[in-house]
Amino acid sequence: MRTTHYVLRFTFFVTRITPEVRVADPIIVVGGGASGMMAAGRAGELGAPVLLLEKTPKLGNKLRITGKGRCNLTNVAPWDEFIAHFGANGRFLYGAFSRFFVDDLRAFFADRGVPTVVERGGRVFPAANDADLVADALVAYLRQGHVALRRRTPVGALLVEDGRIAGVESEGRVFRGRSVIVATGGASYPGTGSTGDGYALLAAVGHTIVPPHPALVPLEVAEPFICRLQGLSLRNVRATLLVDSRPERAEFGEMLFTRTGLSGPIILTMSKQAGEAVGAGRRVEVSIDLKPALSDDELDARLRRDLDEHGRRGFERILQGLLPRLLIPVFIELVGIPAEKRGHQITAGERRRLFDLLRGLRFTVTGTRPIGEAIVTAGGVDVDEIDPRTMASKLVSGLYCCGEVLDVDADTGGYNLQAAFSTGYLAGQSAAHRVVHGT
Repeated sequence: MRTTHYVLRFTFFVTRITPEVRVADPIIVVGGGASGMMAAGRAGELGAPVLLLEKTPKLGNKLRITGKGRCNLTNVAPWDEFIAHFGANGRFLYGAFSRFFVDDLRAFFADRGVPTVVERGGRVFPAANDADLVADALVAYLRQGHVALRRRTPVGALLVEDGRIAGVESEGRVFRGRSVIVATGGASYPGTGSTGDGYALLAAVGHTIVPPHPALVPLEVAEPFICRLQGLSLRNVRATLLVDSRPERAEFGEMLFTRTGLSGPIILTMSKQAGEAVGAGRRVEVSIDLKPALSDDELDARLRRDLDEHGRRGFERILQGLLPRLLIPVFIELVGIPAEKRGHQITAGERRRLFDLLRGLRFTVTGTRPIGEAIVTAGGVDVDEIDPRTMASKLVSGLYCCGEVLDVDADTGGYNLQAAFSTGYLAGQSAAHRVVHGT
């Protein structure tokens, strides 16, 4: 069943446009992030005149902080598994991935002095663990393709004449172009320049915008004790997303407690689904299994042994062998066993309460953190209005879209950056063929 989409409506206050700026009627790329630089570089490589417009003073702002500055470029997961991480809209990426995929991306950067390595979970990083090297390699790609660049140039409108793109307007100036590629990113990390500009630009020329909302974002929870756990990181735990008490998704790995809720890789992966469920008025919880490596029988035997062997110790001290320090006072409160109660005095019922809490420490999700704190934006241009074979708009001739401005998003693990690079590569190639060869 196709999800209902809603059109976001934007109002523009158009100012009088003054002198035009011409650069040989180039391909104009709007946005100097991962997809925009790839698009501009590929078009330039194919011999097309290209003008890249970036509203900030620097290129690749968000790319340079990706993966905590290490830059998780892609993932070596098999094709079907890779696509599945994008959910229902993953099929839209077949065309882009068939032209430029994981091996192509790794070869692209290796050829430019940025070899990559594969780490746990199939994640691919630059061997030097430096995101700046990735961004700088793309900047060099622009130079090789003789791409003209204008920084500090925000685009306020797309210019359309008789159903065809004619250029863009920026602060009273007109930049004429035979093709325009919109690569403005999403609305996450606004400090990097990703403020959702592309949604307004594209809505103004008739495109449907699926309302943007955060994906890969920390969750906020209701439990008042959460602030006491701030900064605690847990490894090798299992988190289960419960919607109206029914398990919807489970993830194994690492998580982090924040001042207001939950974060870390396994939480971010389920955050979009959790946020949408909360928005729909559903009851949403996250249950943390702190001892997933032990079966029920093994965990029960472990508790019995600890209580027997350390029967003269107080409950608080016994918990030191089971839990991180910050969790101990929380467990004492939730289980309802006095901290000083000796192990041999703990009843079977109390032991069972401890067992249940270790197996399922629950948090009530009240929502997500704001979209500005999200790693990725969900929503964007309705992909039904974009040709997946070329990234061309089906509504405006000569207009292309790529990267996070599209309604395509995936789990954490390098998938989203691969989509940005692949759609950017295809958009640049398609626009260049149109301009150079008339195709």
